[in-house]
Amino acid sequence: MTKIAKHRKDYLSWDEYFMGIAKLSALRSKDPSTQVGACIVSSDNRILSIGYNGAPNGFDDSEFPWDREGDALETKYFYVCHAELNAILNFRGHKRDFENAKIYIALFPCNECAKAIIQCGIKEVIYLSDKYKDQNNFIASKRLFDKCNVKYRELEIESKKSIVIELKN
Repeated sequence: MTKIAKHRKDYLSWDEYFMGIAKLSALRSKDPSTQVGACIVSSDNRILSIGYNGAPNGFDDSEFPWDREGDALETKYFYVCHAELNAILNFRGHKRDFENAKIYIALFPCNECAKAIIQCGIKEVIYLSDKYKDQNNFIASKRLFDKCNVKYRELEIESKKSIVIELKN
């Protein structure tokens, strides 16, 4: 009988893998204060789409206002597309593929993104941080998810993991 080799013990779980992809996507963001990425995954663990927070297509990033404070029209808030919305809009498949899907995101979604998540059929939100949980639009997100049967959970990581990706041979 052939002896079967034992597999590695330090491999990534599915949750860690998909959150890692969301975090990697966030590195594309040009936002100097907050970089967020999202990864949408089917119920059978296939990546459907990714996105990050940034300017809409056709809006020159170098002319984009990235400030957080000041005159509202001179801040990023009226212009930036959130990572969740970008991941939904970047998808090129059929809407039915989102049914029962999951979305991995570093920050808990705002109410506007929550509505988009619900409308497209995603049924689970996995996040790393809920640092804005006391703000009304994030309280509204939870109410929306609860009423629409969308599960949400903070990703529990047993020990801090750092992933280093070497792009140079």
